[in-house]
Amino acid sequence: MPHKPNWSQSKKLILRSDLWARADAYHNSFLLKSDPVLDATQHRTRELGKNAATAAVSPAQGKFLHLLLRGINAKRVLEVGSLGGYSAIWMARALPDDGELVALEISALNAQLRATRTLNPSVIEENVAAAGLSDKIRVILGPAHPSMKRLPSDEPFDLAFIDADKPNNTNYFVEAKRLVRSGGIIIVDNTGRKGYPADPARTGAGVEGVRELLRYIRDDDEVEATTIHTVGEKGLDGFTFAYRK
Repeated sequence: MPHKPNWSQSKKLILRSDLWARADAYHNSFLLKSDPVLDATQHRTRELGKNAATAAVSPAQGKFLHLLLRGINAKRVLEVGSLGGYSAIWMARALPDDGELVALEISALNAQLRATRTLNPSVIEENVAAAGLSDKIRVILGPAHPSMKRLPSDEPFDLAFIDADKPNNTNYFVEAKRLVRSGGIIIVDNTGRKGYPADPARTGAGVEGVRELLRYIRDDDEVEATTIHTVGEKGLDGFTFAYRK
């Protein structure tokens, strides 16, 4: 008789974060080189607290963004939600000498660290300076959506990477369309969310933010998009990849 899959066991296997973290580490050992600058960036970001430590992209995801930008010969990048600057550093390194990455980050994320020691720059600015990228990364502190609305569209971006508060996904996406050139790319991170958006029983601001974004893109003739689900050290998730017509 043909083997009948045990879906309960399969689900437990899929949800084993230790398995996928080990897989990420294995592949990274071949494909990612040691990088003291990025390691120090992660360390400073962890000082912001546990949530900050888990919110940044993984090393494999950071390199994916880096390679993508190199592949499209990107010169200008917009990042919505930069936290400690880990992904911004990965991406800025892919840009030419005259390239620019505009990093939008809400300064309130630095409150915990500011309470423990006096800082003039924000954590992201500190990390960017330590990486030697202050001339290439322009940091704008404050709520991301108003910051986006103030950016002019006459110098369009080649790619926008959205990784901020999920309830505002659609607001960020609408502004990103205005700011990204025709033929450019918009990536919205964390839209997989363990598959929860597909489960009607699941609620919450983050899940609803993904559903609203998907409904908006469905009716938007200005983009073509797809969602890629992923597994790795950050568990089950995914990102939505949109091409700006």
